[in-house]
Amino acid sequence: MAKKEAATDLWVYDLLKEANLNLSPQGSTIKEIDEALKTASKAGTGKVGFPEYCGVVKDFLLVIENKADLSKHIKRNDKDVIEAETKSVKDFAVNGALFYGKHLALNTSYKKVLAFGVSGDEKKHRISPIFIDERGGYKELEDVETFTLFSEKNIDTFYTTVILKEATPQEKTTEEILKDAKSLHEDLRNYGSIQDKDKPLIVSGILLALREIDYKGFSIDSLSIPLEEGEEAVETDGEIIYKAIERNLKRADVKPEVKKDKLLSQFLVIKDTKAINEVNEFLGKTPLKHYTEFLYKNIYTNIKYIQSAEDYLGRFYGEFMSYSGGDGQNLGIVLTPKHITELFCDLAELKPTDKVLDTCCGTAGFLIAAMHDMLQKTDKEAEKRRIRKEQLHGLELQPYMFTIATTNMILRGDGKSNLEQEDFLKQNPAVLQEKGCTVGMMNPPYSMGTKANPSLYEINFTEHLLNSIVEDGKVIVIVPQSSMTGKTKEEQAIKANILKHHTLEGVITLNKNTFYGVGTNPCIAVFTAGVPHDKDKEVKFINFENDGFEVQKHRGLVETIHAQDKKQHLLDVWFNRIEAPTKFCVKTTVEADDEWLHSFYYFNDEIPTEADFEKTIGDYLTFEFSMIMQGRKYLFEDGE
Repeated sequence: MAKKEAATDLWVYDLLKEANLNLSPQGSTIKEIDEALKTASKAGTGKVGFPEYCGVVKDFLLVIENKADLSKHIKRNDKDVIEAETKSVKDFAVNGALFYGKHLALNTSYKKVLAFGVSGDEKKHRISPIFIDERGGYKELEDVETFTLFSEKNIDTFYTTVILKEATPQEKTTEEILKDAKSLHEDLRNYGSIQDKDKPLIVSGILLALREIDYKGFSIDSLSIPLEEGEEAVETDGEIIYKAIERNLKRADVKPEVKKDKLLSQFLVIKDTKAINEVNEFLGKTPLKHYTEFLYKNIYTNIKYIQSAEDYLGRFYGEFMSYSGGDGQNLGIVLTPKHITELFCDLAELKPTDKVLDTCCGTAGFLIAAMHDMLQKTDKEAEKRRIRKEQLHGLELQPYMFTIATTNMILRGDGKSNLEQEDFLKQNPAVLQEKGCTVGMMNPPYSMGTKANPSLYEINFTEHLLNSIVEDGKVIVIVPQSSMTGKTKEEQAIKANILKHHTLEGVITLNKNTFYGVGTNPCIAVFTAGVPHDKDKEVKFINFENDGFEVQKHRGLVETIHAQDKKQHLLDVWFNRIEAPTKFCVKTTVEADDEWLHSFYYFNDEIPTEADFEKTIGDYLTFEFSMIMQGRKYLFEDGE
């Protein structure tokens, strides 16, 4: 038993280290806590007692009690309250943690104590946190997989969200984005009758023009200048904004010239749409000036001053497009959420030297996340410049989406140099491979392929991308789960061909609401390009449907505080830092005609516990008694 307890202690130590938590084993280096533990005996004798780990994070006191046996996790009384009698405190992890937590709360100056009962091992375990206040009152919290939420970086947010149940600043920003999106959508509709596909172009163009404010090349005050009676304006607001866009594209050094001309042709809608260039009586100015003031106040300053992996334009477009008679899918605007673009970067283990290719780049969400990730990993200015100038490559077929993506990258400080408006499937992958891209990321068009046109199947886009990345490069795609099943002969043939030339590393089944409102059940597939799949290779299939995101009314898909914890657990399993039960991860060899999904390979390999057996027998006896009382005793009699 001692050996098992030691293994649990070491596993917990590794979890604490991963979360950058420096807790002391069997005591404390903090005098006040050490003094309190001198009377913390679980036997209630008033003598010394030590939890497995304890320590301080900011103004929180953390205490941990472990048990190797999962059946010794928690003991409750007949009123479902955590049992406080001595034997339970000694024998059960949660009971012991609560005992130590309450003792420290009442005998130290710390007013916020988090006690953790931990049982099991890295493969099968429970970690149950309890919050205890300075009076010894406590609140049981939802189980976690790691200690990530209790690091110095995250613990205040955890306390605000879970204990106080208040909105964090990030959640307030989400609310503001939703509010702004709705407001702008209504204004675009009411004051301009703008077509759906033109809305994001008007937004993009105005944001580019606003960049000229810093260079005295544009001023919002220059729009809608009051005129004397009979006087005519020299330029319309649209013409002023268009010229500012033209100046900014030149300043951004958009090349070649044909690329700049393509962008400018998309922005003609700003000066050619009559309704938005005429003074609106209700507004007292042109709708264009109204939009410009709104965007400067609500969006431009965010993009300029808050550098993160957030695709602000993509998020904003996605939200206000959802008000435009659907979710914008008919325009190709099925945007990849930020938490997925960031997960791609983690799975790819991006380095500052990587070259990233997104062949269906949309609003450039993957490229923005990759740029942010790589920039965070270097302090060298020359390397940062190379990342922006040389290491981000994207293709986009739709002209207006290409314009949005290019604008987005310009606004984010560059990265637009290697964006091209091209049809990916018409490109020779051998030529694309010459770019030297080491990482491919893609969210291809969904549900476009048919037996008559198999080239548009998502799995074909995937193979085309694999053939476009250098040998040993990583390719990560997010596709419908159906594309991993090979439902047609054509798709099965493509899957077989992929295994001949590339390696499948694993498939992660995602939350069905990842693309909320779209009606697609997605998954992430990870490959190594240019290395034939070894028939003996064990591939990971993970069920990550419970990812810590939930759908909330009027807000859509929202990140809960537990998302970080669940993501950390996913990455720990993916990179073989810990083992996981088969209900979360199955490792197996694969065939081309298999369904490459967790649900296909999963089997329940967990041995039932004595408690499971007792529950099953109890359920059966309850059912039998109920049937007999209803006069159906014959169901349990032997037939002749």
